[in-house]
Amino acid sequence: MIEPLLIVSITGILLLLVDLLLPHGKKHLSAYFALAGVLYAMARTAAQWGMSQTGYSGMAVLDNLSTLFNLLFLGSTGLVILLSMPFLRKDNVEHSEYYALLLFATVGMMVLASSLDLITLFLGIEVLSISLYILAGYRRDSDASNEAAMKYFLLGAFASSILLYGIALVYGATGTTNLAKIAESVSGAAGPIPEGLLFSGVALILVGLAFKVAAAPFHMWTPDVYEGAPTPITAFLSAGPKAAAFAAILRVFFVGFGPIQSEWDSILSVIAALTMTIGNIAAIAQTNVKRMLAYSSIAHSGYVLIGIVAGGATGGAAAVFYLIAYVAMNLGAFAVIVLLEHKGQRGEELRDYNGLGFRYPVIGALLSLFMISLSGIPPTVGFTGKLYLFGAAVQSGHVLLAVIGVLNSAISIFYYLRLMVLMYMREAQEALPAIRVPVTLALVLLVTAAATLWPGLFPGTWLDAAREGVKALFS
Repeated sequence: MIEPLLIVSITGILLLLVDLLLPHGKKHLSAYFALAGVLYAMARTAAQWGMSQTGYSGMAVLDNLSTLFNLLFLGSTGLVILLSMPFLRKDNVEHSEYYALLLFATVGMMVLASSLDLITLFLGIEVLSISLYILAGYRRDSDASNEAAMKYFLLGAFASSILLYGIALVYGATGTTNLAKIAESVSGAAGPIPEGLLFSGVALILVGLAFKVAAAPFHMWTPDVYEGAPTPITAFLSAGPKAAAFAAILRVFFVGFGPIQSEWDSILSVIAALTMTIGNIAAIAQTNVKRMLAYSSIAHSGYVLIGIVAGGATGGAAAVFYLIAYVAMNLGAFAVIVLLEHKGQRGEELRDYNGLGFRYPVIGALLSLFMISLSGIPPTVGFTGKLYLFGAAVQSGHVLLAVIGVLNSAISIFYYLRLMVLMYMREAQEALPAIRVPVTLALVLLVTAAATLWPGLFPGTWLDAAREGVKALFS
């Protein structure tokens, strides 16, 4: 049940020991060791598809949903390791603890996906968060990186304390932290419970988890942290950890608080609408690409929340499918930024993309593909994912929320396609140097481009996997 998690944990611990043995010029070998551990863990995770069992007195579960999310986490971690190799080598900051922290963060994500208890869930969040705080400030010589880490730590610790207080209130109301038993209590099957205490706890848990997914109005940390953190870590933050927090929301609100969905779905609808609107409107005003993608990430959290508000197997499957799509297309976009930074072309400001499509046609085409997908234009996976989300919302009676989602998608087209306008309709302000793409970055671009285009054209297998995973929430 926990074999993949143990593989990742042991690999992370061994990396810290390997770092002591590797000479200074050979530190990059630790990346291959970390990647081997991730690939082996992925193979063992894939072998668990179809299995279903609980462990640790019902505190953790192995089912198709946890398996699907674990594959997503491990895949995104592997891609970020590949992204990081040329980035760290260029800045001469290659150390094994960087990759060890990535793996420890992945352990936290895997615990989150398997949690059937609020205590296990909180432990997973803390393992994940502590690793991310350190990674955000990995560039100790960078004031922006230090500022990002400090802001993330202070606000993240505050959000964790709110989440913990909410867990305490729910425990006080129901007498348990097990999600299945909480569902039994809130449904009234176990007798009357103090509703004021329960709903206060639910609200605080919602606030704590909303911070983790950067949902409005708990999103203010995101632009500064995304801009200041090293770019591979920004890519990581926007992918695996966001998906892990949504995995926690699915477990808590579909399983634990499922019987009282009518009490929280209206609040979540407002949060979803605010998150989409604030994220997209704020992104229009940005001139820094990482800040633009930060606000874009906020907006995409709102889209995923539409699936959760829609509820049921259809809404849950749409949310999971869109998370997979978002991880692929967003990592691809950040891979282009890392590539430009690697070759001295700064890549963070919009003006850095002037004339890029003519000087580097393949890179320009790939970035265009990712921007088109993020904006939800066919035939990409972004369009297919939004189609399923909005369809689930309409099917569940949340027509207004679906309309707001469509309008926000139209707004987002402006700032996504603005990059394409700069690449193909503006001249570069200075001569652009020739680029030789590192093999690891080329591999990331190839994988993310395929994952952006293929499921958009043939979504059946991916959607079936999402449906099979979400079934576990209702069994």
